[in-house]
Amino acid sequence: MRRDVFQAIADPTRRDIINLLARKPLNLNGVAENFNTSRPAISKHIKILTECGLVVIRQEGRERHCEIKMGKLDEVSGWVEQCRLFWSEKLDNLERFLEASKQATASSKSSAVLKTPSVRKTRPPKSKKN
Repeated sequence: MRRDVFQAIADPTRRDIINLLARKPLNLNGVAENFNTSRPAISKHIKILTECGLVVIRQEGRERHCEIKMGKLDEVSGWVEQCRLFWSEKLDNLERFLEASKQATASSKSSAVLKTPSVRKTRPPKSKKN
């Protein structure tokens, strides 16, 4: 089954494995030594990372070495950039709107001060009917 890169980075252990392998390639035991989980659990995580194309396993004699392929994270980077642009535009629009509202409020307050106060008309008292 071909998995999605987003599935790979969804799990904190897999993110830790990615960070570990980004520093240097390791064999499966070398990866497992860095975690408080069983080797079979780490092997499952490595399998998912391999299915996503983030990890390549090289056979060297009896050992299997894991290497990271960071290029697959470009998909995530592109998606994050789209989100960043979308929200930057929305927040810029909100900032312009709030600034315009603030200026409109300030200008209406200043024009209210310049106007002469209106004289309040009082009503005559109501007559009592008996």
